[in-house]
Amino acid sequence: MVTETHLEAELRRVAGAVPDPELPVLTLEELGVLRAVHVFGPGRVEVELTPTYTGCPAIEAMSSDIERALHDHGVPEVSVRTVLSPAWSTDDISAEGRRKLAEFGIAPPRPQPADGGPVPLTLSVRCPHCGSTDTELLSRFSSTACKALRRCVSCREPFDHFKEL
Repeated sequence: MVTETHLEAELRRVAGAVPDPELPVLTLEELGVLRAVHVFGPGRVEVELTPTYTGCPAIEAMSSDIERALHDHGVPEVSVRTVLSPAWSTDDISAEGRRKLAEFGIAPPRPQPADGGPVPLTLSVRCPHCGSTDTELLSRFSSTACKALRRCVSCREPFDHFKEL
């Protein structure tokens, strides 16, 4: 197991604080896509980033935003490497990220069982506005491929649901 240095931890905080370009209420750290920061020498840093799905169009914006943030922090040479394994999962979203999604009006994905066992099939999605589980699917896709558009039957408000992956 490789231990993160103090400098790598500091640079991870800088890179992790970059907002997601599609969900700016979340940071890349909260979204769980920032995998690692490695310092390879004076002024040379590599960041490992995992997209929410292969082909995610936001990965380019995330990479350039990380590069800009680290350049602004005084790192002259930054490379961002896309890492596909292990694949990103909605389980990678932090508790704070899930809280922010709900506060922003997006139903967060339901957590998976901690033991890695079978995923219980639950068809209800809680409305982030009123808390009702009486919701209906309007479209399997919303403003991004990783969200679905739903409507609450109780309060009639539409909302995005971050799909479980």
